Amino acid sequence: MKIGVLSFQGGVVEHLNQIKRLGHDSIEVKKESDLNDIDAIILPGGESTTIGKLLNITQLMEPLREKIKAGLPTWGTCAGMILLAKEIEAKKINYLATMDIKVKRNAFGTQIDSFKVNKIIEEVSDKEIELVFIRAPYITEVKNNVEILCKVDNNIVAVKQDNMIATSFHPELTDDLTFLKYFLDNVEEKNINRTFCCEKVL
Repeated sequence: MKIGVLSFQGGVVEHLNQIKRLGHDSIEVKKESDLNDIDAIILPGGESTTIGKLLNITQLMEPLREKIKAGLPTWGTCAGMILLAKEIEAKKINYLATMDIKVKRNAFGTQIDSFKVNKIIEEVSDKEIELVFIRAPYITEVKNNVEILCKVDNNIVAVKQDNMIATSFHPELTDDLTFLKYFLDNVEEKNINRTFCCEKVL
Protein backbone atom coordinates (compact mmCIF):
# COMPACT_ATOMS: atom_id res chain seq x y z
CA MET A 1 0.00 0.00 0.00
CA LYS A 2 0.95 3.64 -0.43
CA ILE A 3 0.53 5.63 2.77
CA GLY A 4 0.78 9.42 2.66
CA VAL A 5 2.13 11.57 5.48
CA LEU A 6 1.23 15.27 5.54
CA SER A 7 4.74 16.69 5.34
CA PHE A 8 4.71 20.35 6.28
CA GLN A 9 5.99 20.23 9.85
CA GLY A 10 6.22 17.96 12.88
CA GLY A 11 6.92 14.25 13.23
CA VAL A 12 7.01 13.48 9.52
CA VAL A 13 10.21 11.43 9.20
CA GLU A 14 9.29 9.16 12.10
CA HIS A 15 6.00 8.19 10.45
CA LEU A 16 7.63 7.71 7.04
CA ASN A 17 10.26 5.39 8.51
CA GLN A 18 7.77 3.28 10.46
CA ILE A 19 5.55 2.83 7.39
CA LYS A 20 8.60 1.53 5.51
CA ARG A 21 9.43 -0.84 8.39
CA LEU A 22 6.07 -2.52 7.84
CA GLY A 23 6.84 -2.97 4.16
CA HIS A 24 4.65 -0.25 2.66
CA ASP A 25 5.45 2.75 0.49
CA SER A 26 5.50 6.09 2.34
CA ILE A 27 4.60 9.22 0.39
CA GLU A 28 5.26 12.82 1.45
CA VAL A 29 2.09 14.85 0.91
CA LYS A 30 2.72 18.54 0.25
CA LYS A 31 0.39 19.38 -2.65
CA GLU A 32 -2.95 18.30 -4.09
CA SER A 33 -1.49 15.94 -6.69
CA ASP A 34 0.19 13.94 -3.89
CA LEU A 35 -3.31 12.83 -2.80
CA ASN A 36 -4.07 11.10 -6.08
CA ASP A 37 -2.35 7.77 -5.55
CA ILE A 38 -2.41 7.04 -1.82
CA ASP A 39 -4.43 4.47 0.11
CA ALA A 40 -4.43 6.41 3.38
CA ILE A 41 -2.93 9.47 5.06
CA ILE A 42 -1.37 10.25 8.43
CA LEU A 43 -1.57 13.76 9.88
CA PRO A 44 1.45 14.00 12.20
CA GLY A 45 2.07 15.79 15.44
CA GLY A 46 3.59 19.25 15.41
CA GLU A 47 2.04 22.70 15.70
CA SER A 48 -1.59 22.65 14.55
CA THR A 49 -1.75 26.39 13.89
CA THR A 50 1.31 26.26 11.64
CA ILE A 51 0.11 23.16 9.78
CA GLY A 52 -3.32 24.75 9.34
CA LYS A 53 -1.78 27.89 7.85
CA LEU A 54 0.31 25.81 5.44
CA LEU A 55 -2.74 23.81 4.38
CA ASN A 56 -4.36 27.10 3.39
CA ILE A 57 -1.25 28.58 1.76
CA THR A 58 -0.76 25.48 -0.41
CA GLN A 59 -4.51 25.28 -1.13
CA LEU A 60 -4.46 21.71 0.15
CA MET A 61 -7.08 22.21 2.89
CA GLU A 62 -10.19 21.73 0.77
CA PRO A 63 -8.92 18.86 -1.43
CA LEU A 64 -7.73 16.97 1.66
CA ARG A 65 -11.02 17.61 3.45
CA GLU A 66 -12.98 16.29 0.48
CA LYS A 67 -10.77 13.18 0.24
CA ILE A 68 -11.33 12.42 3.92
CA LYS A 69 -15.08 13.00 3.65
CA ALA A 70 -15.10 10.67 0.62
CA GLY A 71 -13.59 7.89 2.74
CA LEU A 72 -9.79 8.20 2.60
CA PRO A 73 -8.50 6.35 5.72
CA THR A 74 -6.95 9.00 7.97
CA TRP A 75 -5.03 8.95 11.24
CA GLY A 76 -4.29 12.15 13.11
CA THR A 77 -1.73 12.12 15.93
CA CYS A 78 -1.65 15.01 18.44
CA ALA A 79 -1.78 18.07 16.17
CA GLY A 80 -3.41 15.81 13.59
CA MET A 81 -6.24 15.19 16.05
CA ILE A 82 -6.75 18.96 16.33
CA LEU A 83 -6.81 19.31 12.54
CA LEU A 84 -9.58 16.70 12.30
CA ALA A 85 -11.75 18.11 15.13
CA LYS A 86 -14.92 20.00 14.32
CA GLU A 87 -14.56 21.98 17.55
CA ILE A 88 -11.47 23.31 19.35
CA GLU A 89 -11.94 24.73 22.84
CA ALA A 90 -11.19 28.46 23.18
CA LYS A 91 -10.82 28.85 19.40
CA LYS A 92 -13.42 30.17 16.98
CA ILE A 93 -11.78 28.54 13.98
CA ASN A 94 -11.19 24.94 13.00
CA TYR A 95 -9.27 23.26 10.19
CA LEU A 96 -10.33 20.11 8.33
CA ALA A 97 -13.33 19.75 10.66
CA THR A 98 -14.25 16.22 9.61
CA MET A 99 -14.47 14.44 12.96
CA ASP A 100 -17.31 14.88 15.47
CA ILE A 101 -15.10 15.67 18.45
CA LYS A 102 -14.23 18.70 20.58
CA VAL A 103 -10.58 18.95 21.64
CA LYS A 104 -8.61 20.95 24.17
CA ARG A 105 -5.15 22.03 22.99
CA ASN A 106 -2.11 21.48 25.27
CA ALA A 107 -4.53 19.85 27.69
CA PHE A 108 -1.88 17.86 29.56
CA GLY A 109 0.35 20.91 30.02
CA THR A 110 3.50 22.32 28.44
CA GLN A 111 6.58 20.62 27.02
CA ILE A 112 7.98 19.95 30.50
CA ASP A 113 4.77 18.11 31.38
CA SER A 114 5.34 15.50 28.66
CA PHE A 115 4.99 11.92 29.91
CA LYS A 116 4.74 8.26 28.98
CA VAL A 117 2.31 5.59 30.11
CA ASN A 118 1.88 1.91 29.24
CA LYS A 119 -1.69 0.89 28.56
CA ILE A 120 -3.74 -1.87 26.92
CA ILE A 121 -6.06 -0.58 24.19
CA GLU A 122 -8.39 -3.53 23.76
CA GLU A 123 -9.37 -2.85 20.15
CA VAL A 124 -5.72 -2.50 19.16
CA SER A 125 -3.88 -5.21 21.12
CA ASP A 126 -4.13 -7.40 24.22
CA LYS A 127 -0.62 -6.24 25.18
CA GLU A 128 0.41 -2.96 26.74
CA ILE A 129 1.46 -0.19 24.35
CA GLU A 130 3.76 2.68 25.29
CA LEU A 131 1.88 5.98 24.87
CA VAL A 132 3.96 9.17 24.55
CA PHE A 133 2.29 12.52 25.29
CA ILE A 134 4.00 15.80 24.28
CA ARG A 135 2.04 19.03 24.78
CA ALA A 136 -0.87 16.78 23.97
CA PRO A 137 -4.53 17.61 23.46
CA TYR A 138 -7.35 15.46 24.69
CA ILE A 139 -10.96 15.14 23.65
CA THR A 140 -13.59 16.78 25.85
CA GLU A 141 -16.67 15.78 23.87
CA VAL A 142 -17.64 13.17 21.30
CA LYS A 143 -20.77 13.09 19.17
CA ASN A 144 -22.63 10.84 16.73
CA ASN A 145 -20.87 7.55 15.95
CA VAL A 146 -17.46 8.33 17.46
CA GLU A 147 -16.02 5.27 19.22
CA ILE A 148 -13.77 5.86 22.24
CA LEU A 149 -10.70 3.62 22.05
CA CYS A 150 -8.67 4.81 25.04
CA LYS A 151 -8.75 7.07 28.09
CA VAL A 152 -5.89 8.22 30.33
CA ASP A 153 -6.77 9.70 33.73
CA ASN A 154 -10.39 9.59 32.52
CA ASN A 155 -9.52 11.84 29.57
CA ILE A 156 -10.28 10.63 26.04
CA VAL A 157 -7.03 10.19 24.09
CA ALA A 158 -7.95 7.91 21.18
CA VAL A 159 -11.09 7.68 19.06
CA LYS A 160 -12.36 6.18 15.83
CA GLN A 161 -15.11 7.43 13.51
CA ASP A 162 -15.83 5.88 10.14
CA ASN A 163 -12.57 6.14 8.14
CA MET A 164 -10.81 8.33 10.75
CA ILE A 165 -8.68 7.58 13.81
CA ALA A 166 -7.29 10.24 16.14
CA THR A 167 -4.81 9.91 19.01
CA SER A 168 -3.42 12.39 21.52
CA PHE A 169 -0.24 10.35 21.79
CA HIS A 170 2.69 9.67 19.44
CA PRO A 171 3.20 5.98 18.57
CA GLU A 172 5.81 7.03 15.99
CA LEU A 173 8.12 8.15 18.82
CA THR A 174 8.46 4.58 20.10
CA ASP A 175 9.82 1.39 18.54
CA ASP A 176 6.41 -0.26 18.90
CA LEU A 177 4.57 -0.59 15.57
CA THR A 178 1.38 -2.01 17.09
CA PHE A 179 -0.81 1.06 16.62
CA LEU A 180 0.46 1.72 13.10
CA LYS A 181 -0.28 -1.90 12.21
CA TYR A 182 -3.78 -1.47 13.64
CA PHE A 183 -4.32 1.57 11.42
CA LEU A 184 -2.98 -0.19 8.32
CA ASP A 185 -5.16 -3.23 9.05
CA ASN A 186 -8.15 -0.86 9.00
CA VAL A 187 -6.94 0.55 5.68
CA GLU A 188 -6.64 -2.93 4.16
CA GLU A 189 -10.12 -3.85 5.39
CA LYS A 190 -11.62 -0.74 3.80
CA ASN A 191 -9.80 -1.48 0.53
CA ILE A 192 -11.16 -5.03 0.51
CA ASN A 193 -14.69 -3.77 1.22
CA ARG A 194 -14.37 -1.14 -1.53
CA THR A 195 -13.20 -3.76 -4.05
CA PHE A 196 -15.99 -6.13 -3.05
CA CYS A 197 -18.62 -3.41 -3.47
CA CYS A 198 -17.23 -2.47 -6.90
CA GLU A 199 -17.29 -6.11 -7.99
CA LYS A 200 -20.91 -6.42 -6.91
CA VAL A 201 -21.81 -3.35 -8.97
CA LEU A 202 -20.03 -4.75 -12.01
